[in-house]
Amino acid sequence: MGKYSRVNLREDILLVDDTPDNLRVLSAMLTNQGYEVRKALNGQRAIASVQSDPPDLILLDIRMPGMDGYAVCQQLKSDPKTCDVPVIFISALDDALDKVKAFAVGGVDYVTKPFQEMEVLARIEHQLCIQRLKQQLLEHNQELARSNQELEQFAYVVSHDLQQPLQSITGFAKVMLFKYQDQLDQVGVDYLNRIHGSGDRMQRLIQDLLSYSKIGLHAQEMQAVDLNILLKQVLENLDDSIKHNQTIFDFDPLPTVMGYETQLVQLFQNLIDNAIKFVKPGVIPQLKISSLQQGDFWLLEIHDNGIGIDAQHLEKVFNMFQRTQSAESYSGTGIGLATCKKIVRNHGGQLWATSQLGIGTTFHFTLWGLSEPISQLT
Repeated sequence: MGKYSRVNLREDILLVDDTPDNLRVLSAMLTNQGYEVRKALNGQRAIASVQSDPPDLILLDIRMPGMDGYAVCQQLKSDPKTCDVPVIFISALDDALDKVKAFAVGGVDYVTKPFQEMEVLARIEHQLCIQRLKQQLLEHNQELARSNQELEQFAYVVSHDLQQPLQSITGFAKVMLFKYQDQLDQVGVDYLNRIHGSGDRMQRLIQDLLSYSKIGLHAQEMQAVDLNILLKQVLENLDDSIKHNQTIFDFDPLPTVMGYETQLVQLFQNLIDNAIKFVKPGVIPQLKISSLQQGDFWLLEIHDNGIGIDAQHLEKVFNMFQRTQSAESYSGTGIGLATCKKIVRNHGGQLWATSQLGIGTTFHFTLWGLSEPISQLT
């Protein structure tokens, strides 16, 4: 398929037929249209030719002595080197079962003899156009993957390199506050406090960027993760915040899923921390965590009684640095939910939200299941 990107080369078609007259007619027809043409009089020569240099398309007769067209196509499709080459069968056989068998062994189209020149050319161009589009899509996906990798590496390097000078800035601000506070007026003290506070916020932003850029890099194989045990760890990590806000939890026994444990800890921790944080002043956070099996997936839901999200922003909140107007008075970097979305996608699942302003939000996400719930959080 690599030839399709080399537009300066004519597309290469292999003709396979045991009748020399048929080969001459087809060869002249295709050469006049600007195609490069190769010919083979039997199945063995056809396979050798394709394995040596895969063409862009094969026109293959079915009835041939020794190895018929069906067997040739089956062998080509079983070889990773030649399986992507499209095969158009040409045959005097016009029975529906013959056509069904042609498609079953890997053919992409079928032309019945005696064929019409315009029909053959149209079917050939149609298949070559499909192959060109496939190649373009492959190249675009490869370029996108490369660009994404470069962007993630850039974000990681920049964020990592920013930490040291930032630590120096905040460190010197703390030293000046400690040593020279009595010698400064209120304005000077206020400036130093602002420097230190801004530095802390930037430090959190850098750490969030680093976490985001690391997701998916050097990932190990997925393992069975008991979400009950994982949730217990997350609640221990958030213990100070939970106790300070007197958070109330309600959760069902959770399943065991296939995943990357560290990333899943980060996913649950971000979602629960947000639920505790984004409540109206004086309101005690209440969270309900539930699960429902849906085929090979488990649907997990984390529901809160927070400030809610306006319907028009439900998709935007998962973008980098997106913060709704109702959340502007709360601390945060605008990266947490983007990180959650990336983690879930890295696990082959989906993440979305439903919400009512002033009532609460439910985050829904799917993960590959392993079994029924096997343990209960205590």
